[in-house]
Amino acid sequence: MAKTLELLELTIKASIQAGKAILEVYDDPEFSIELKGDKSPLTEADLASSAIINDCLKDTPYPIISEEIKNKPYSERMHWDTCWIVDPLDGTKEFIKRNGEFTVNIALCKDGVPVLGVIYVPVLRELYYADAAANKAYKAVLTEYHLLPQNLFEESNRIFPSESASNNLRVVGSRSHMNQDTLDFIESERQKYPDVEIVSKGSSLKFCLVAEGKADVYPRFAPTMEWDTAAGQAICSAAGLKVISRETNKELAYNKENLLNPHFMVSS
Repeated sequence: MAKTLELLELTIKASIQAGKAILEVYDDPEFSIELKGDKSPLTEADLASSAIINDCLKDTPYPIISEEIKNKPYSERMHWDTCWIVDPLDGTKEFIKRNGEFTVNIALCKDGVPVLGVIYVPVLRELYYADAAANKAYKAVLTEYHLLPQNLFEESNRIFPSESASNNLRVVGSRSHMNQDTLDFIESERQKYPDVEIVSKGSSLKFCLVAEGKADVYPRFAPTMEWDTAAGQAICSAAGLKVISRETNKELAYNKENLLNPHFMVSS
């Protein structure tokens, strides 16, 4: 595999460029919205971001699985030991609501495991990035012009989950997809913890909250696709967290025949 840090720097560059393109559409009060075949929304920003990321990654030796391209059949993908998994705009519903809680997600997976990941939050200019093999996850806040304010991989920029607390549990809930199973889980946790706080966020920001210690657990008992989770899993794994499937009791795997994820839990 090509050098991890070089690939991570390329991924960071791609995510920032894509984020800037997304904001150009976001600032247009009349951007267009279409519905895809599964009735999920698609905007000009999704397509602009996808085009930029695909162009940035095209010269790497690895193929791409992405929400906004026609993905190869599994008969071909099954031979890929390493591939990119991309969501050019995660949280399109949040984008349409204009609440700022949308992200660019890019991960590189080897043998089904995310080995590096980047999540960029264009509105906040927050950049999360991780080298999972080195167990190092970072966060940087970019300048007003989306420039990195300092060198990458500074020890001062590393992020860590919170240490377990005996009385308080902060549970991440989806901004747009809170369902009964999640509410039941939260209620069960109230039997164990005197104080259970629900922290609502959209998109892959939910992974980031746990990775940087602003929440303790993220239960996801609703459908997600591999591109929704790969980058977040890389960041959480690098920070020492587990993203465990409720079906297999193992960590989520990638480049599966069915790109739909099982329900999962993010925690220490």
